[in-house]
Amino acid sequence: MKRLFLLPLFLLLAASPLLAQKEYVQERQTWLGVFNQTRFSQRWGSWTDLHLRLHDQFVRETFQGLARVGLTYYLTDDVRLTGGYAYVHHFPDGARAISQAEHRPWQQVQWFSKFPKARLMQWVRLEERFRRTIRSNEQLDEFDFNYRTRYNAALFVPLSKRGFEPGGVQFLLNNEVMMNFGKEIRLNYFDQNRLFAGLVFQLNKHAQLHGGYMHLFQQLPAGNVYRNQHTIRLFYFHNFDLRPAVASAPTPTSPVIPQP
Repeated sequence: MKRLFLLPLFLLLAASPLLAQKEYVQERQTWLGVFNQTRFSQRWGSWTDLHLRLHDQFVRETFQGLARVGLTYYLTDDVRLTGGYAYVHHFPDGARAISQAEHRPWQQVQWFSKFPKARLMQWVRLEERFRRTIRSNEQLDEFDFNYRTRYNAALFVPLSKRGFEPGGVQFLLNNEVMMNFGKEIRLNYFDQNRLFAGLVFQLNKHAQLHGGYMHLFQQLPAGNVYRNQHTIRLFYFHNFDLRPAVASAPTPTSPVIPQP
C-alpha cells in the first residue's frame, strides 16, 4: 500500500523537470488595420487588407507588417469563396537580429447568419506559408514551408437603437483558432488562439470602426515556448458595392464586414 501511495508522488517528481521547461513570453502589442471589400458584380469582388503591428510596451517597436489581397466569388450574398496572396514581413523579435519575409497564398470560405438581434460571421481559411529560412541570424536562399488552417467566428450584437444602421454601436465578440500542419511541423501543431472583445461603430452605410482588447495565446516552433500577448486592436473597415442596381437604390445596406 505504501508503494502504491509513493508511485504517483514519484511520477510527479519525475515529470516536474519537464513541466519546468515550459517558457512563457509576455507581450504587449498594438494592431492597426485597414480593410476593404468591393463587389463588382453579382458574382465577383475583391478583398484587400493592410496591417501594422507594434510591440514592446504596445508601441515602441515594429513587430510585423502585412498586405493581403484576394478575389472573391459570391455563391450567394451570404456565402463567399476567396483566394489570394499575402506578403508578411516579420521584424526582429527575441534572439533574431534580422527581419524575415513570408509569402502566403490563401483560400477561404466565408458565411454569414442573421438573427433578430445579432449577426454571426464565420470563415474557414487555408494558408500556405513560405517563410525565408533564418539560421544563425543569417538569411538563406531557401524557405521553410507549412500549411495553416484558421477557423474564425465573430458575433455582432447591437447596443443602440440604430443597431447596424449608420450611427449605431455594436458589441463584437470574436474568436479565431489556428492549427499548423505539414512535414516541417513537429512540435507546434497548435499555433494560436485569438480572443477579442470590443465595440463596433457604424460610421456610415459603407464603413465601420472596430476597437477593443485581444488576448493572443501562441505556441512557438520550439514547442516549449508560449507567447501570452495582450493586444490593443483598432481596425477600420470599408465596403463598396458597385453593382448598378444596388448603387442606384436610395438606401443600400452594407453587409457586416468580417474581422481578419
